[in-house]
Amino acid sequence: MNSSDAFSHLLNERRSVRAYLPTPVAHDLLCEVLALARRAPSGANLQPGTFMAVQGATRDQLCAALVQSWRAGAQEKEDYDYFPDPMPLTLRRRQVAAAQALYGALGVTRDDRAGRDAQFERNFHFFDAPVALVVTLPHDFGSGGYMDLGMTLYGLMLAAQAKGLATCAIGAMASYPSLIRKHLGLAATSHIVCGMALGYADPAAAVNQTQTTRCALDEYFQVIG
Repeated sequence: MNSSDAFSHLLNERRSVRAYLPTPVAHDLLCEVLALARRAPSGANLQPGTFMAVQGATRDQLCAALVQSWRAGAQEKEDYDYFPDPMPLTLRRRQVAAAQALYGALGVTRDDRAGRDAQFERNFHFFDAPVALVVTLPHDFGSGGYMDLGMTLYGLMLAAQAKGLATCAIGAMASYPSLIRKHLGLAATSHIVCGMALGYADPAAAVNQTQTTRCALDEYFQVIG
């Protein structure tokens, strides 16, 4: 396989993994993946964003608090707007299709609220991945900082994939910014962007068979002139 085909294979094989083996990820390997991710471009080379690996008792306490708040319906005001409000119908269809792919792989029906809630709750345990990352951005960065950080996040996912690791970005973490700041001892000026699960995928887990689709080229590309 030549380098071009290898890269195409890497892009096509990467997916959001929601079940992991308990195999630890070596610290040096994690650092290497993060260093590769930081090769992503950024405006004026500002390289925005901070990645924190949450471990041990701190992770246990944070996860327990997140689950408790979610069960109580105590969602907070997010530090940034993630989804459009209202959601256009075209985007809503994509959202529904992604949910159907996930819960379909698990055999969870649309009316199985308990099953859907149990799966969603796993977000707050970082899907039991050996590495739990919390990603932040200073509050005074412009919108471009989110764009630049997004490129770094994708770089992280691809670098991990190339090293035999798997990842899943966890947007649900952004719904509890004050809680996360409290447990991690962060200042109020630190925006909570997302979480990230990282580790070795469990190939036997049904949830990892989820396959989402991508929209057709003519839906997002056009030639003008």
